[in-house]
Parts: sequence; structure tokens; C-alpha cells
Amino acid sequence: MPVYKNDKNGTWYAMVRYKDWQGNNKQKCQRGFQTKREAAEWEAQFKLQKSCDVDMTLESFYDLYVQYIKPRIKLNTWLTKEVIYTKKILPYFGKRKVSEITATDIMNWQNEMMSQIGKDGKPYSQTYLKTIHAELSALFNFATKYYELRINPARLAGTMGMEESKEMSFWTKEEYLKFAEAIMDKPISYYAFEILYWCGVREGELLALTPEDFNFKKKTLRINKSFQRIKSRDVVTTPKTPKSNRVIRLPDFLCEEMKDCLKMFYHILPNDRIFQSMSKHILSTEMEIGCKASGVKKIRIHDLRHSHVSLLINQGFTALDIGQRVGHNSEKITYRYAHMFPTRQDDMAEFLDNARDIREEKEGEENVG
Repeated sequence: MPVYKNDKNGTWYAMVRYKDWQGNNKQKCQRGFQTKREAAEWEAQFKLQKSCDVDMTLESFYDLYVQYIKPRIKLNTWLTKEVIYTKKILPYFGKRKVSEITATDIMNWQNEMMSQIGKDGKPYSQTYLKTIHAELSALFNFATKYYELRINPARLAGTMGMEESKEMSFWTKEEYLKFAEAIMDKPISYYAFEILYWCGVREGELLALTPEDFNFKKKTLRINKSFQRIKSRDVVTTPKTPKSNRVIRLPDFLCEEMKDCLKMFYHILPNDRIFQSMSKHILSTEMEIGCKASGVKKIRIHDLRHSHVSLLINQGFTALDIGQRVGHNSEKITYRYAHMFPTRQDDMAEFLDNARDIREEKEGEENVG
């Protein structure tokens, strides 16, 4: 049923007809919404809740979860989740009723996952095990939040796997300059790596750049989209996080380089992708070739982002300043790169020594007086 406006107080309300679990016709009215949209969202959510219960099989409940979660996340994120559910969760729990799955069942499933061998002939990594458990737990969280499942058995069972701390690799400025000199004979690749290193953008953000993203008058670069290759299709999406939407101030030399870069494309339109000839695979290949030619150590494309952050930290910029430039919050910068920030423990101890000495001097003067 549609939603209605209460002309007396200006609020909105929704009325929904539905059948209860015994097949009886029922009607539900909810009032007090400030906007029509809020009332409509409540109506849609209520209908969704009444369309199922936790006595459904997990595979049927999963279909409902898909309706909820898929529109709320990026396509490539969903595709990753979909593989986990269809390959690792539904084959094991699909025919079971949601309400009957216990913590013991979850632990048995965990043992099964930890004993499996991947395509590389090795057991699943600790990070992957943690990820697939998190997806199962998210499904049960959905059931507890919206469908009155009493407890999340995956949480009760405890997680499996762990976050593996990956060693952070990065180049110093001198290493990058050696690499850049080695690839100067490939202009498009050179300009792409210049942006990656001197701006700290992500690969997808680089590949999505268009001429209209550059404002040479203000010397800025706008980041408001990301490029992905999904199921053999080129897809331009919003950036990774809301914080990723940002405007980066460009150094003068990079402005001049990008002006030269754009002159290479005779018929490029303002909203055409500049690096259409590049891909993540091509970037990795070009990097490998450049590393061999220059003699610098091999790192990943994403490590250029770490290299940019390292460069800024060494110049004394704060986590807040750096976070705004690379599209992270300052807490994440501090946590991820804490070991790079210079410690001020010695300064603190010296300050406390001085503070105590000053107090003792004052007390001595008072006693003399």
C-alpha cells in the first residue's frame, strides 16, 4: 500500500496489509515519519521482514540477504562475497534451517575449511579463513537484527584465522627517481607512474582519470571515481570510500608533465579516460621491466602509495594532512604507518625533567626567602 501524509501535523504514515504465519490477513500502521521517503523505507523493510523467518533454509534466507546487501555495496565487492557464499558456505549449510544451526555446527565447518587445500596446493591463508568466517557471521547478524534469531552461532563459535601482517614495502625518493628515469622512453607509462608516486592515488583512481579532472589553473587533481575490470567489462564506479572523494594539490612540475601528457592525445574529450591503453596487469608488467632496467627492488603497484605516504611522513607532515591527501582518515594513517612516524618519547621525558627542575628551583627560592 502507498504511504500517506497526515495533514494535521505534517508527518507521514504507512499502512501495510500482510498474512501472518497462520495465513490470517493482518494490517499494520506505523506513524510519525518526518518524510515520505522514511515512511516508504519502513514499508519496504516491514514487507521484507514478513516475507520470511528463521525457520527457512539457509539457502532461501541467503536469497533474501542478497536483496538487502547487494544494492548497498560495490559490484566487485559483491562478486567476492558471492564466491564465498556459493563455494564455501551454501554447500555446507544451504539445506539446514537457519534457526537450527548451532555453534558446534559452525566449529565443524571451520575444521572443514581449515583442512581444505587451495588451487596453489596450500591450505587456505589465515586471512582468507578469517574472511569466510566473517561472511557467515554477517549472514547470521542479519538474521538476529531483522528476523529475531536469538543468537549468532558463528559469533558464539568464535572466529578462525587471523589478519596476517604484511611487510610494507616502499621506495625512497632516490629509488623512485632511478626507476622513473628507466621508463622515460615510454611516455604513457612514465606519466602514469608519476601520478601514482607523487600523488599517492590508488590504481583504480589513476585508471579512471579524465582531462576534466585536472585544473591546471588551480594546480589541482580531482579524485571522484575508480576504474574496475569486472567480468570482462570496463566499469567506472565511485571511489573506494567517501573519504576517497578529494582534491589533490599538484606540484608545479607534475602540472607541466600532465599538460605534455594530454597534448599526446589529439582527439581526447574532457570525460575520456586518459589511460585507456593501460590496465592493472600492464602497469605491473611495466613496473617489473622498469625495476630490472633500473636495478631498484621490486615492489607492488600499491606500494607506490605507501612510498608517497613515507615521503610525506619524512618531511614532517601530520597524519591528518596526509590522510586528506590520500583519502584516508588520520586514525588509519596513524595505525598503518605508526612505525614511520618519529617518536617523541625522548622529548616527553626531557620536558618532564625540565618541569621537575623548575619546580625544585622555585621551592628552593621560597625557602631561602
